[in-house]
Amino acid sequence: MDMELSTTTLVLFILLAACGITQSLVVPIAKYSGVPNSDITQALTNAWREACASPTASKIVIPLDLKGPCKAPIELYVDGTIIVPMNPRDVQYVDYFTLSGNGVFDGQGAIAWQQNDCGTNVNCARTPMNFGFNFMKHAVVRIITSKDSKNFNVNELGCQNFTFDGFKVIAPGNSLNTDGIHLGRSNGVRILNTDIAVGDDCISIDDGSVNTHIYNVKCGPGHGISVGSLGKYTTEAPVEGLILKKVTLTNTDNGLRIKSWPSAPGTSPISNLYYEDVTMINIRNPIIIDQEIALGTNNPSKIRIRNVSFKNIRGTSLTKEGVNLICSSVLSCEQVMLCDIDLKFNGALAVAVCRNVRPTIAGRALPFVAAN
Repeated sequence: MDMELSTTTLVLFILLAACGITQSLVVPIAKYSGVPNSDITQALTNAWREACASPTASKIVIPLDLKGPCKAPIELYVDGTIIVPMNPRDVQYVDYFTLSGNGVFDGQGAIAWQQNDCGTNVNCARTPMNFGFNFMKHAVVRIITSKDSKNFNVNELGCQNFTFDGFKVIAPGNSLNTDGIHLGRSNGVRILNTDIAVGDDCISIDDGSVNTHIYNVKCGPGHGISVGSLGKYTTEAPVEGLILKKVTLTNTDNGLRIKSWPSAPGTSPISNLYYEDVTMINIRNPIIIDQEIALGTNNPSKIRIRNVSFKNIRGTSLTKEGVNLICSSVLSCEQVMLCDIDLKFNGALAVAVCRNVRPTIAGRALPFVAAN
């Protein structure tokens, strides 16, 4: 079932009570003069305010512009295809929020990708994203699909205890800037049982992200799973605490990547990252720490990277260098472990390249070669 309003600024959803509680308040949209095939912005806004103020769980029809705080848990259940409007609003300041169902959010991004010149134009026009979750606590996105976003599929900022479970992201490999899930300044994000196919990072973890858990995720195509880029600004907060397990990457440019900018002022550290049980299938750079993103710069990165573990990483590399650990010349990487790394290139073992780091080796290892 497809759903689309005549107005391009609205989308209908079904809002149900969370936590399995039967709703006690039903707010019919007709109560606020909402009728089909019309602009029902005000009617839907009024219905949301009434439900938000209810001390018991509720059921309503609402727009994309959802703001809290609310007095009781709310679940947004979507069963159908949602045609995302040109400028969708964020969901923000809503605690105990659940977005669930079998719905598809279609961003219709093909034209936007063709017009995207952000790679060469610093003043390029910013296109909208399918989802923005800002400053939310105790939220869940379950069994929802994001399709063909014009920009990031999900941008999450300042959230706490936020779970994606059974989430799916679909975009072609040549779609620019379509990161699957982008995290920033968030604590306790869990990405579970999720499939992501995009034209940029499947998951990108930006500054201030702490206690992130990634489990049973499939990535590809795309640019892999990245921490960073960090160091561009002095206002950045540290990235600390990542546990990634049981992940499969297929036909991505990078696999597991940590990156920071050289010749940049930021100094916030990256620490306590654990990668385990990862399968790589035809990956160009399976394991990479890159603190020299911009070539031709004279000043090394000021970001310290410490306590990083790669364990039981196996599969195939499209390049001979299956492991590239290129750390800052002024702040060498500390406490890096490579344990049971089994990556093949053209049927033979790939090699490991290290610069400004002395990793601890355990179990099966790749042969080391000198860095250029």
